[in-house]
Amino acid sequence: MLQLADILFVVFHTALIFFNLLGWIWKKSRVYNLITLSLTGASWLFLGMIYNTPGYCPLTDWHFTILRKMGETNLPYSYIKYLADRITGMDFNPQLVDSLTLWGFVAALLLSVTINTHDALKRRKQDNRR
Repeated sequence: MLQLADILFVVFHTALIFFNLLGWIWKKSRVYNLITLSLTGASWLFLGMIYNTPGYCPLTDWHFTILRKMGETNLPYSYIKYLADRITGMDFNPQLVDSLTLWGFVAALLLSVTINTHDALKRRKQDNRR
């Protein structure tokens, strides 16, 4: 059962990460992308303050709890580092992974806000023409 939970977390959490990074590309998913990015940022910031862990993610916390029950030790602070290490078998520099994660998030958020704002203004302009 724990192995199934592990696989489900890897699939779901990884899909969410890719959706956060790329969901702004497709018109139908742009608003949802902005929502998931906002929730991710809120988790990192506000839950991070509550749990005294900057960048706190409940999905990472729950997944790492399962991995510990499966006997995993020495889990990294970052889920993305864990995932990169797990997939490649390498040991990535945690500071580099954290920096790339933050910059990827900021870039995706800026793109999502910009494109969603553009879409909203375009809709408003079309509605005013009617």
